[in-house]
Amino acid sequence: MCNMTLEELCGDNATERMECVAKALEEVLTAAVPQGCITVGVYEAAKALNVDPDNVVLCLLATDEEDAQDVALQIHFTLIQAFCCENDINILRVNNMRRLAELVGNVKPGGEPVDLHCVLVTKPQSSACKDSALSKLNHFCRDSRCLDQWVPVINLPER
Repeated sequence: MCNMTLEELCGDNATERMECVAKALEEVLTAAVPQGCITVGVYEAAKALNVDPDNVVLCLLATDEEDAQDVALQIHFTLIQAFCCENDINILRVNNMRRLAELVGNVKPGGEPVDLHCVLVTKPQSSACKDSALSKLNHFCRDSRCLDQWVPVINLPER
């Protein structure tokens, strides 16, 4: 793993860095979906974390405005965050569930909508070019933890 800081990877401007991180997240998700390296749904994610936490490289927690009042969902998030912190799994909060749905797919094969409140990314099989995107996300999460932001928030831009 390289020792470059996020500023060296993405630039000095905070807005530029956030855009760089959002783009890196899009690249990681775009690469992970066809490889089957995505687990979606709070319960599915909890099961996957229980079975093989060492294989998980990133946890995304996503909400819409109306989800902020959902106490049960917030409890699930708290438990998932604690588990991820205990197991050194990077966590990001994602705003813009609509864009997240576009990236990971928002319908199960039977036509049922997918629960995108929690998305896990597992170790990719192969994609050397996407390693740099995952590395940027890892740097961002590490730098955020140094600033006591244990669960940084990313806003995925509309396309």
